[in-house]
Amino acid sequence: MSQAEAGRQVASPAPIRTRSAAELLIKHLMDVMDALLAAVEEETELVRVGRLDQARALEQPKTELSQLYLADTQQVRANHRSIAELVPARLDDLRKRHGEFRALLQINLTVLATAHAVSESIMRGVSEELARKAQPQGYGASGHAMAPAKGRAQPLTLSRVL
Repeated sequence: MSQAEAGRQVASPAPIRTRSAAELLIKHLMDVMDALLAAVEEETELVRVGRLDQARALEQPKTELSQLYLADTQQVRANHRSIAELVPARLDDLRKRHGEFRALLQINLTVLATAHAVSESIMRGVSEELARKAQPQGYGASGHAMAPAKGRAQPLTLSRVL
């Protein structure tokens, strides 16, 4: 599904009037959540082991699945009353499943935030060390060793080909 199709589906959800349509929508949403969770779990594991290039390759499938997820949840919200009347048990199952879905997404966000913080810390450490080594070794006017100037650090060059 293209972004334009997903946008149209989100903008004007079709009304749900039959039990089979409600069941089909909920089944599709659960299938999308399962596929999105599989992609997110794979991404989480790849980030944990430092395979960022492989994790980046999951960006497009995750984007497409996210669009489907948003379209389906918008459809469920727009038809909540009729779905609750037609298939109340399936709606309860969907709520439980969605709670589990959110918990697993939180784990993924934690892993990504940790990886970001660690990589930022490493880059800052490398930058500070390079600035310290680039600073002339000597004593200032006060007789103390000169500290590296914070604003004089040279930019880092990053090679993504490793």
